[in-house]
Amino acid sequence: MAIFHFIGIKGSGMSALAQILHDMKYDVQGSDVEKQFFTQIPLENKGIPIFPFNKENIKPNQNVIVSAAYGAEHEEVQEAEHLNISITKYPNFLGDFIQNFTSVAVTGSHGKTSTTGLLSHVLGATYPTSYLIGDGTGKGEEDSKYFVFEACEYRRHFLNYKPDYCIMTNVDFDHPDYFKDVNDVFSAFQEMAMQVKKAIVACGDDEHLQGIHANVPVVYYGYGEDNDFQARNVSVTSNGTTFDVYVRNHMYGTFTIPGFGKHNVLNALAVIALCHYENVPAEDVEKHLRTFQGVKRRFTEKKVDRQILIDDYAHHPTEIAATIEATKQKYPDNQIVAIFQPHTFTRTKAFLHEFAEALKQADYVYLCDIFGSARENAGNLTIEDLQALIPGAEVLAESEVESLRKHQDCTLLFMGAGDIQKFQKAYEQTLA
Repeated sequence: MAIFHFIGIKGSGMSALAQILHDMKYDVQGSDVEKQFFTQIPLENKGIPIFPFNKENIKPNQNVIVSAAYGAEHEEVQEAEHLNISITKYPNFLGDFIQNFTSVAVTGSHGKTSTTGLLSHVLGATYPTSYLIGDGTGKGEEDSKYFVFEACEYRRHFLNYKPDYCIMTNVDFDHPDYFKDVNDVFSAFQEMAMQVKKAIVACGDDEHLQGIHANVPVVYYGYGEDNDFQARNVSVTSNGTTFDVYVRNHMYGTFTIPGFGKHNVLNALAVIALCHYENVPAEDVEKHLRTFQGVKRRFTEKKVDRQILIDDYAHHPTEIAATIEATKQKYPDNQIVAIFQPHTFTRTKAFLHEFAEALKQADYVYLCDIFGSARENAGNLTIEDLQALIPGAEVLAESEVESLRKHQDCTLLFMGAGDIQKFQKAYEQTLA
């Protein structure tokens, strides 16, 4: 049997797909830069070989899958072409691969990873389910019935997929380096909707998604009365959130999730709606929603002395606001200290005032230097431009993290999509 060779195996999607194929008993290996990434840890734990980039890695008996980040100039791609080996781009391979299962694409401007993780957990506890999550997590089942995967709208990558089902969590303006405005984003989702084969599960509270047209049924979920699946009687305790679900105004059941915030209730509603459509018993869904442990870098908590440290991927104003809201619900007696690192100059510039408004919901705000992309021009923008819009905000260097010690009996919220983890790690080392 031919070996699958992944060019750029440490990419989050590539890592997850390599794990899936390995679990399904295929021979898998890959290559990448020699820098350490968290996505390589599960690969190493499964014994999947990872080599430094080198054209010598390419052999005649391989199926080569290449990350969308690498083009024709890459030495391994050139060697594969020289040897006349079949080369498949990651999105194209995945698009073909999902046709072997009942596939569920999870997409949206926010909440993709958490919803994919939650659906994988609930379905996987009931039926054989393979899944691919955008945090680099992948699991394959040899006799899989379902394939649940995160489908990203960036550069319209999700148009490579024709899934049976699609969950759409929301439409918001993001990735300003690619999309022109929110209407451009919506047009991508509308195009995706036309490729779905069985049904779409969409958040009806989202004004944009209310306008989605498709050739298949669209099932809506949310807090609003017009939704097919509606959350009512939401109550919050220190253990999580409990709510009733009404299906077309008829009581369906009471569900509890360990998460906090409106966005987590919406994610659960999406999962409940999809499972209802696939006739998964309500009692099974209820039981497994309770036990979801979350996904990487989404509200990951740690208690250190008299502080709660939370690591979260929030990098858009909508996500920051949702994360701060969830933190206030879980720790209502604690002051919240936001430590935020903006991700890309284009996003920071486009949402400068929205970032400021979202961060003002915290009690204290620290800002780390903007994590820029190598492809963009910083222009004149600096972190001080954001600082000027938030009264009392301080700029924090990695060498100054010890100053966070003064916030005893507080919740420290480290947020960002760059390398904000290094600030938390540096801070934890000052406490050791």
